Amino acid sequence: MHDWIILLLLAVIEGVLFAIHPFYRFVGEDMMTDLKYPLKDNTVPIWAVPIYAVLLPIVVFLLIYFRRRCVYDLHHGILGLLYAVLITGVITDAIKVATGRPRPDFFWRCFPDGVGNFTGPWGDVLCHGQKSDIKEGHKSFPSGHTSWSFAGLGFLSFYLSGKIKVFDRRGHVAKVCLVLLPLLVASLVAVSRVSDYWHHWQDVFAGGLIGLVVASICYLQFFPPPYNDDGWGPYAYFKAREESNANSNMGHSMNPLHVDIRETRVANQQTTRPNGNNAYMYEDSPPSSTLDGMESGRR
Repeated sequence: MHDWIILLLLAVIEGVLFAIHPFYRFVGEDMMTDLKYPLKDNTVPIWAVPIYAVLLPIVVFLLIYFRRRCVYDLHHGILGLLYAVLITGVITDAIKVATGRPRPDFFWRCFPDGVGNFTGPWGDVLCHGQKSDIKEGHKSFPSGHTSWSFAGLGFLSFYLSGKIKVFDRRGHVAKVCLVLLPLLVASLVAVSRVSDYWHHWQDVFAGGLIGLVVASICYLQFFPPPYNDDGWGPYAYFKAREESNANSNMGHSMNPLHVDIRETRVANQQTTRPNGNNAYMYEDSPPSSTLDGMESGRR
């Protein structure tokens, strides 16, 4: 329960950081050489990021759950994924707000008519574009699309590498290709951010690094390393199995008492001699005294 409460707090923090105005750093006329790229639409729209970075991995988790029926795996897979993307989002947006680096298309966001105005107090820009475009124009570093992509799809790659045992030393290249496929998609998203002139290459490099590092840390919090023999399942599953085995062993350790009781009951059952006389043998009765009693007719 505490894990889900922390996730909710991270979501609130992410929403606050997204709404905060970034730092408007100094932008002079001589800096516009690298900031005059065309203003283009996103190849990968922002609404698509949660679909392929969060919902797609969850669908994979569900498919594996329907096959293996391990609720521990499903629960910790979703929990680790959400932690990865939300922690990545908080780190990314915190840096965005603090640095306020202009995007490559900042000039056209600041001056939609193409007429620059550099009459600020220190010779910096005086933008007359839409406030929302200007605000977004100061959020270049690091790339949010890239960090979220590598966080969600990177977590999926770690998850798949453990499930299909890609490091089992059997040389199945197909397994490697399957594990690298999510990372390839994340890399293509990163490339699109540069080709759309929404980010500098340093932005996507930093975003990818943040997302992949956070994904690996969050994955290892819930699952063993993929190269481990137990890398196919979460820590919680193995802990529950150990507790179950311990309880089972305790039950077996108590079984000898029940066996002794059963043996005593069997020894105490009625035995019939050939002459029709009934005799009762007890486990704790000396064999010699029992035979003597039976021969003398006392028993």
